[in-house]
Amino acid sequence: MAERILIVDDEETLCEVLKLNLENEGYDVDIAFSAEQALTLDLKSYSLILLDIMMGEISGIKMAKMMKADVTTAGVPIIFCTARDTEDDMVMGLNIGADDYIVKPYTVRNVIARVKSVLRRTAGHKGGAPAAEQSNTLQVEGLLLDLEFKRCIVDGVEVKLARKEFELLAYLISHRGKICSREQILSRVWSDEVVVLDRTIDVNITRLRSKIGAYGSYIVTRSGFGYGFRD
Repeated sequence: MAERILIVDDEETLCEVLKLNLENEGYDVDIAFSAEQALTLDLKSYSLILLDIMMGEISGIKMAKMMKADVTTAGVPIIFCTARDTEDDMVMGLNIGADDYIVKPYTVRNVIARVKSVLRRTAGHKGGAPAAEQSNTLQVEGLLLDLEFKRCIVDGVEVKLARKEFELLAYLISHRGKICSREQILSRVWSDEVVVLDRTIDVNITRLRSKIGAYGSYIVTRSGFGYGFRD
């Protein structure tokens, strides 16, 4: 089955050229001419998304943040394609979680090479999702998160978590063994909020530790760096 690619860009001619050439390479390609249109699609079904930054009301940056905040689409690879070519723009895009960053104007040959490179790195991840999420669950010993039904099970007993608590725990477990900065956590878990205080993360971490029992000790704090979920 061909790998599926979604092109999200408001330049129709460019989209058609990319679609034609990528299909010639054997990919199954869809087009969305805005982030709003793209968000109506089943994004988790795509192997990779080529995403323009400067579009309508919802920018490519905003769409990427929304995807990374959703556990069902957080693992879908994203390549930004944009005319914004400053180092700060590139760093921001990569920090959000993009897998690559291509500056316009670009050659089709360059895009195809970048697409192949990213798909090789993410080979085996169905729909671009991390391997741990293919079964729609995340599990550490007796702690299990059901990503489809949004349930947290602790040693066989369901524990009620608020939405952000669930998303925060899923994000930390998905990045198990790594320390995630406050900035990364805010951009992935609270991307839909206008203003969020750092204290919000601390409060949710405290609640999580108390709710998941013995597994609360798995959530580690590194002062000045951020939080993580230990191996």
